[in-house]
Amino acid sequence: MKDLSKIFKSTLLILSVVLVSTLSYAGNKSVKKVDTVVFKVEMDCMGCAGKIEKNIPYEKGVKKLDIDFKAQKVTITYKADKTNKENLKKAIEKLKFKVEEIKS
Repeated sequence: MKDLSKIFKSTLLILSVVLVSTLSYAGNKSVKKVDTVVFKVEMDCMGCAGKIEKNIPYEKGVKKLDIDFKAQKVTITYKADKTNKENLKKAIEKLKFKVEEIKS
C-alpha cells in the first residue's frame, strides 16, 4: 500500500510540473503585431491591379491585400515582425509602379 501511495504522489508531482511548465510556456508567446499601410499606386488599367493582386500576397508577412483601382489605392495588412512598409513599397516598385505612402 505504501508503494502505491508513493507511485500516486510521484505521478501527481510529475503531472503538476508538466502542467505548470506548459502553462508558463503558453503565457510567454509574444503577441504578433499586425499593421496596415495604404499606398497610392499609379495604375493605368485593371491589368495593373491584377499584376499587384497576383504578386503582393506572396510577399513575406502579407495577411490581406485590398486594391481600389478607381481611387488608385492599395491597402496591405501585414505582420510587423515579418516585414515593414519599406519592404512592401519596394515590392510594388519592383513591379514597375510609382508608389507613395498615404499617411492616415
